[in-house]
Amino acid sequence: MICLIQRVTQAKVVIDQNTVGQIGLGMLVLTAFQPNDHSQNIHKMVNKLLHYRLFADKDDKMNLNIQQVEGRFLLIPQFTLAADTQKGLRPSFSGSAEPKIATMLFDEFVDEMTSASPLIETGKFGADMQVTLTNDGPVTFWLET
Repeated sequence: MICLIQRVTQAKVVIDQNTVGQIGLGMLVLTAFQPNDHSQNIHKMVNKLLHYRLFADKDDKMNLNIQQVEGRFLLIPQFTLAADTQKGLRPSFSGSAEPKIATMLFDEFVDEMTSASPLIETGKFGADMQVTLTNDGPVTFWLET
């Protein structure tokens, strides 16, 4: 499981000209699943996302997690994160989980995140989405389980 996380002051996702998810202060989480991912990967990632310290404390050090700043999550499925870009000029998606499995895993991820924190907004797996954000810092990290 791969998550590209960005600390944001605002982010939103639009599908067919309708805003389906929008947050203020929080974390934009672009998520991809690989063929061998399963529930244990999701559980580890949820724990990591809830406790990852990327928000500034009073001394401007990244010591606070999203819960401590009362931030929100915007979860976006993005299978392209698992692309193999080592050869040629066109990405290969053999490193991505099959769409049916990835959809189930993303739904499980959203369910587990929602159980842990009700401050969740999401995109839609397989949809053509437009994501806009203001990356704060900029702060961006690549997480894997």
